[in-house]
Amino acid sequence: MAAKRKSKGAYMISAVAEMYEIHPQTLRLYEREGLLKPSRTEGNTRLYTDEDLERLEFILNLARDLGVNIAGIAIVLQMRERMEEMNRQMQSFVEYVRTEMLAHFQQNVPGGGAAIVPIRRQAAVPKAAARKP
Repeated sequence: MAAKRKSKGAYMISAVAEMYEIHPQTLRLYEREGLLKPSRTEGNTRLYTDEDLERLEFILNLARDLGVNIAGIAIVLQMRERMEEMNRQMQSFVEYVRTEMLAHFQQNVPGGGAAIVPIRRQAAVPKAAARKP
């Protein structure tokens, strides 16, 4: 589905329509429905960035390959954005916990925790629990 394009560019609606073999009205519709948000020049010309084109490719994949309608595409995009935000929050939380744990170890272990070596233990599973009746 990926069209040939230069990197770090900004593309006018006619170029994008030609690259993806879609009508410019389709791009206008996607913008009206909030699926795409191209930037504008001072003369009000739409400019599509590489990120806009990646999003368009995702939209076209949903529409062309999977038969998802515009309302469905909007829901999928919204869910995708929520998942990305949740992932960012989880990464931030993991980093916070890691930092706090390191600080705790450095305060409570003689030598600043430099001698801490992780020990891996194999979990012992009772034979009765390992077999199912």
